[in-house]
Amino acid sequence: MRRDSEIAVPEWARKIEDMRRGRKLSQEGFGSRVGVSAMAVSRWERGVSEPTGETYIRLGNLADAPLCWFFWKRAGLRLSDVTRVLPDANQRMAANSVFDAQFVSAGGKKKISPEKADLVVIPFLPVHAGTPGVPGDHHDLTDISPESVLAAPRDWCPNPPSTVCLRVKGDSMSPLILDGYIIAVDTSATENDDLVGHIVVAWHREQGLLVSRLIRFDHMDALVSDRREYDSVSITAGSDWRIVGKVLWWTGRAR
Repeated sequence: MRRDSEIAVPEWARKIEDMRRGRKLSQEGFGSRVGVSAMAVSRWERGVSEPTGETYIRLGNLADAPLCWFFWKRAGLRLSDVTRVLPDANQRMAANSVFDAQFVSAGGKKKISPEKADLVVIPFLPVHAGTPGVPGDHHDLTDISPESVLAAPRDWCPNPPSTVCLRVKGDSMSPLILDGYIIAVDTSATENDDLVGHIVVAWHREQGLLVSRLIRFDHMDALVSDRREYDSVSITAGSDWRIVGKVLWWTGRAR
């Protein structure tokens, strides 16, 4: 019988270890970012067991381009799944999902040059996040394929490979965010300490996705509505809520 040390380590195992070491994280710290134990990370890096498809998507969300696509492909997601609704952009698609686009200027003489029109292609997921008082979808943002894409200025998306768009359901975050608005969510921003005061999307296995503001009261973190009539939701340790991303910006049609 061959020992573990004699087994050739597969490419996916080496890439996981390289990414962890590149971020200067322990196996425990890396595991907490992905939602697994340190033992699971150790088994991956030794090639003893392979991550599940869902975990590969989480690894891809954590990785920078082009490594993210290696993990997403291991999960069965193809680049064509994201770009199929934007075929003209396929040839211009860079490894970090940035492409140049030329705009037509209406009502003015000055035109935007293609060199300065850097856009980020963001997957638009068929998912709704509820506002306080309105239930959201139960999908985890890492386990669903996009239905379309949106383009946004590059400086609006600090982490393009980790950014997704989804719709909002409910008006309890008005007047900032209204029912039916589209929000862009940076899924790499999940640390409570960095998000206090910001609008975030959180997820609960039973209650689904919730968009609200993260507020800290003494030693307790809570998700609150921008309207006082709605109750806050505690997200302290053991609450089963977790932050899935920071809301970067939002957009919607005029009413």
